[in-house]
Amino acid sequence: MKAVVTGAAGFIGSHLAESLLSDGTEVLGIDCFTDYYPRAAKEQNLAPLRDHEGFRLVEGRLQELDLGPLFDGADHVYHLAAQAGVRASWGRDFEHYTDHNVLASQRVLEAALAAGAPRVVYASSSSVYGEASDLPLREDGPCRPVSPYGVTKLAAEHLAVLYHRSYGLPTVSLRYFTVFGPRQRPDMAFHRFFKAALDDEPVRVFGDGRQTRDFTFVSDIVAATRAAAVSGRAGSVYNVGGGERVELNHVLRLIEEISERPLHIQREEVQRGDMRDTFADTTAARRDLGFQSRVRLEEGLSREWDWLRRRR
Repeated sequence: MKAVVTGAAGFIGSHLAESLLSDGTEVLGIDCFTDYYPRAAKEQNLAPLRDHEGFRLVEGRLQELDLGPLFDGADHVYHLAAQAGVRASWGRDFEHYTDHNVLASQRVLEAALAAGAPRVVYASSSSVYGEASDLPLREDGPCRPVSPYGVTKLAAEHLAVLYHRSYGLPTVSLRYFTVFGPRQRPDMAFHRFFKAALDDEPVRVFGDGRQTRDFTFVSDIVAATRAAAVSGRAGSVYNVGGGERVELNHVLRLIEEISERPLHIQREEVQRGDMRDTFADTTAARRDLGFQSRVRLEEGLSREWDWLRRRR
């Protein structure tokens, strides 16, 4: 088996590539090392992969690479590369999001079509939903993103569906809900909170902390992503969530217990583009992908804390 993983140096992409390699799959990783966060962190993500004989990394932009030879012979293409970050997607930086999230996705779909139509699994986001009055969120519910980032992720989803309907390209999109765990990006909440605990620094919390999220451990995300390549219905979209609706203030208390350090919380204004509540209905993923969240929040937080301490 051969798989292509775009965004292989990222948080989720590196875990996915590692999982595929462990099962004997040949993995070609693609990453352009955008400067959204330091390259050194991504190089650390790649460290377990670089010495594996079944792994090859190609550095470059999906918008510029000749993807045909790279996709040739691939059984599956996992498209995880993206410009991340809700709050940074406003203003002049929006062009980075249209470039990396929309144009790059269209190039991936075109290349897959030309390479004999391997199944394409696209990593989307719960950000496509925006504010919703009815929870849990269902795939057939309204999508009204409240951030430019969410708009671009939804646009790429639409492209994936179009390529399936128009050309028969087998595409599956997964809406990830707040992924956490070892290798988490440094701008993400749990990484920031644990780092603040380590360094005895203030913890910036946007809003009153009563907002809720459906937190999903990275190994559960990887399992769902791999299952989508095998049993996901072509042209479909699936929610992938942890199965619990948790208030942020509760997470802060858990982090204090796990780290055995008090957090010095600094409240700030709610940021534009931040969703108030998320909670995934994963009925479809359970039915078609056999998905079941296996790592509870407390266990996942402990694993991330241990990883961050080891990095130090």
